[in-house]
Amino acid sequence: MASARTTGTTERPAGARAHDPRPGGQRPARARDWAEIQERMLVPLYEAVHDRLEVGPASSVLGLGCRSGLSLLLAAGRGAQVAGQEPGDELRALARDRRLRVRDGARAAPAATRSAHSLVTVFEQLPGCADPSAVVAEAARQTLPGGHVVLAVWGPPERCESAAVLDVARRMAGRTGARDPFEAGAPGAAESLLAPAGLRPAGSGRVSCPFAYPDLDSAVRGLLSTGLFEAAEEFSGAPLVAKELEEALQPYLRPDGSVRMENVFRYLIAERPR
Repeated sequence: MASARTTGTTERPAGARAHDPRPGGQRPARARDWAEIQERMLVPLYEAVHDRLEVGPASSVLGLGCRSGLSLLLAAGRGAQVAGQEPGDELRALARDRRLRVRDGARAAPAATRSAHSLVTVFEQLPGCADPSAVVAEAARQTLPGGHVVLAVWGPPERCESAAVLDVARRMAGRTGARDPFEAGAPGAAESLLAPAGLRPAGSGRVSCPFAYPDLDSAVRGLLSTGLFEAAEEFSGAPLVAKELEEALQPYLRPDGSVRMENVFRYLIAERPR
């Protein structure tokens, strides 16, 4: 496994790019919006996990669903060897632009050829995931005996101001049935995934992760880049979803035009027995 010990950055295209409702041009723009706007909102979560598990030169970290790889960059900055899996072509390309080793998680290699890691993180995949048990099983398979898996979920909806905004995704998905991003964070839900995957609980924590944006347009673009609104856009149309998001964000709009929502995320640490 290659070591990624130097950091890179994505380059912003000339000129600001608003959210693009056209199906043909939507995905690359959304990937950039994730990397440039939304991903940094989870830095307190990444750092809390790295601190808790003392990530450093002795660590081998795999990010499942690592998206554009900021969590891996932070781990590499601590001296860890890092690698990632990401099924999204555009996000994977952005991670590779950051000089990270990231492969297509949709076409996983046979188990016999996988490298095992001391820490496997699942920071972004569980909210809205159709099959969380499969994700956790995959994480466990790639963890060394005695190593750890970390699962991240939203905290209680009553402690997350973004809950009311994310409800736009549910309301506008119609019969397509968008999954509730808070479902994986319900009491006992994440814990129930551990034993079937051969893991045992080894701790947990909560982290404040405010979602803060310089303006309303950035807030809409950042939230749409999470992927949680895809079913709503398919059913109701991207322009209408963007309009509803703007309305839902009004209570969090500040006098200077910025947007801020206080949120709590929870992480669950699991150990693969020796």
